[in-house]
Amino acid sequence: MLELARWSTSHRKYVVLGWVALLFLVNAFAQQIGTSYSNDFTLPNSDSQRASDLLSKSFPQQSGDRDTIVFAVSHGSVLDPQVRSRMSAMFAHVATLPHVASVQSPYSGGATRSISADGRIAFATVVFDEKANLLPKAAPERVVRAARAAAAPGLQVELGGFAIEMTQQVGFGVSTAVGLLAAIIVLLFTFGSLIAMGLPIATALAGLGTGLGVIALFTHVVDTPDFSSELAAMIGLGVGIDYALFILTRYREAYATPGPTFENPRESVVQAIDTAGRAVLFAGCTVVIALLGMMLLGVSFLYGVALSASIGVLLVMLGSLTLLPALLTFAGHRVAAGGRRARRRTAARAALSATIAPAEQPELAGAGRMWLRWSRWVERRPATIAIVSTALMLLIAAPATALRLGSSDASNDPSGQTTHRAYELLARGFGEGFNGPLQVVATVPKLERVNRGTGTGGALTPTTIRATTDLKGVEALRTAIAATPGVVAVAPPRISPSGTVALLNVYPRSSPQALATGELVSHLRSHVIPPIAASAHSSVYVGGVTAGSIDFATTLGHKLPLFIGVVVVLSALLLTVVFRSLVIPVQAAVMNLLSIGASLGVIVAIFQWGWLGSLIGVEKGPIESFIPVMLFAIVFGLSMDYEVFLVSRIHERWTLTRENSRAVAEGLALTGRVVTAAAAIMVCVFLSFMLGEDRVIKMFGLSLASAVFLDAIVIRCLLLPSALHLIGERTWQLPTSLARLLPRINVEGGAGQAQRARASVAAEGVEG
Repeated sequence: MLELARWSTSHRKYVVLGWVALLFLVNAFAQQIGTSYSNDFTLPNSDSQRASDLLSKSFPQQSGDRDTIVFAVSHGSVLDPQVRSRMSAMFAHVATLPHVASVQSPYSGGATRSISADGRIAFATVVFDEKANLLPKAAPERVVRAARAAAAPGLQVELGGFAIEMTQQVGFGVSTAVGLLAAIIVLLFTFGSLIAMGLPIATALAGLGTGLGVIALFTHVVDTPDFSSELAAMIGLGVGIDYALFILTRYREAYATPGPTFENPRESVVQAIDTAGRAVLFAGCTVVIALLGMMLLGVSFLYGVALSASIGVLLVMLGSLTLLPALLTFAGHRVAAGGRRARRRTAARAALSATIAPAEQPELAGAGRMWLRWSRWVERRPATIAIVSTALMLLIAAPATALRLGSSDASNDPSGQTTHRAYELLARGFGEGFNGPLQVVATVPKLERVNRGTGTGGALTPTTIRATTDLKGVEALRTAIAATPGVVAVAPPRISPSGTVALLNVYPRSSPQALATGELVSHLRSHVIPPIAASAHSSVYVGGVTAGSIDFATTLGHKLPLFIGVVVVLSALLLTVVFRSLVIPVQAAVMNLLSIGASLGVIVAIFQWGWLGSLIGVEKGPIESFIPVMLFAIVFGLSMDYEVFLVSRIHERWTLTRENSRAVAEGLALTGRVVTAAAAIMVCVFLSFMLGEDRVIKMFGLSLASAVFLDAIVIRCLLLPSALHLIGERTWQLPTSLARLLPRINVEGGAGQAQRARASVAAEGVEG
């Protein structure tokens, strides 16, 4: 780190120009070749995936995404000649559009099932030639334009389905801008200087801009969902500003500390990178480890997400360790001086330093009166604070015990979107289950019939063998499913051209996101289908979008414990090596899990139970199945950031003083202000994503914001220091045999720590 800092400051012009060139070149190249996002939702070895594969082979023109055009009349009936003529013409036009395999009109064959009992609502099924994740966005957009053009006074036309949902996805532009503005305000309040505020912002934007260009190129190599870059931007912006903030704060401390770095910008930068820079490197690597842990789940949908977010974090971390030092050597004096408010704070610290013993180091005066008083207050009552803090976190986390994973349906879409209105029309005319039919796909055995005849003189004619499709098993299957509680209707079977596969559309009574629908799918697979499939010598699978969402939630739910265990163990091993302690890894794992549990409790209470849902514009529904996985990866990594920054300062003070209580109190005093400022920036960035209307994005924003807020305020400022006070010096003990085996990694920095040790020895000599 020393060599990196010295090189970056010595070649500051080349570093800045290099970053500018890299930013423009990467994005220009990415703009030139474009992006290739792919929402690959395949789940190998799942029932729904087997159904999808069988449909693709047997119904090549009918295996794509199935969406609906729903229309309703305010007066009369959908069978009125004028309505029928207008809608039939529109269906014929849609059928000719690119990537549309067919349109199943309610006015042809089976109209009774596609027209409501009162005759005022009907729907047509649009079958695309590809799954929604493989369709170009322009294909469903053309269908939407053509269908909406048929609307007229008294005739409402809406569209629903997975492909149609893709046309309504909005970017993160406004949310990112609001989050960035909030970060600017927090930085101005923290540093009191436009220049000091601008450096973290510039560093984060340079790293993030380069990272987004790399991610765009990366989409041509790995299947990457289309929201990956937005997620990387949300995480990268937060951690990038935080990393630069920690380094900049340490730079100002070094600049104001008597010694070789006093009012020497370059040496102050070198010491900041040699101390806070090490913590940034370690924390960034921990975030990347947590994010890449998602690849252990074996779900290809998450591979691109994990890699994209990791690229974003790595680039902003690299920017903090190279670009920021170069910029600081240009603007060092002005950054250190700050504005008038900062200069008043410096004068107050100078007055405070007169009351602190020399051995406490001049830099401790920079903690400020409030944080010194706070740390001493925690030191005086650690047991009470630990008990109350733990009880509070467990109370907030309690709703997480009722967590139900799933996928929210179109009823949770913003009320102004066509998918929401289509859902309401279908539910009103046919029942909620028509918004998410199940597709039961069955193989049909061939029945061989042998005919023999006699010729003249009693001679036998050649044997004639004729293979026919045995539909008895299919009819028995349809009858059994139709008689199952929770099933409203089962459409007549459709037989593949080869006669070997049958498709049954099953309409549940409950909505796609309802718990009853998941229970129905499980009941069909485990009780209703197996005996019929066995007797008919057939393979039967329950598929469709709704069943696929249920399988996705089940798969992630089963693999989540493995993912959590691996990430926790790897992080614990890293912390053991860095801090040479067995207590710190256990404490970090427990407290990080408390933060994640509390954030899950918040979103379960609001999004699943509906508490305060009207205030943020959401309805009750399940928690998106991938939210806990991604929340754990992101929050665990971010929590480790604060863990490293705080514990590294405590460990630094412990190494210097060998007094545990004093080390904990002073470490908290030194980091409290910057940790809370960093958390405030992160919370503002994440909360800004609740300004949109998308339920999933709101869930992301609130869960991440609540996790960071609770982690920074309750865990780092209360529970962690109080627990370390109670544990005492045992925190830093390590068995001798284990100590010899572990490598030594100095996260506090060599030059800075040696300087502080010399100052401590000198102070003790003066006192003696």
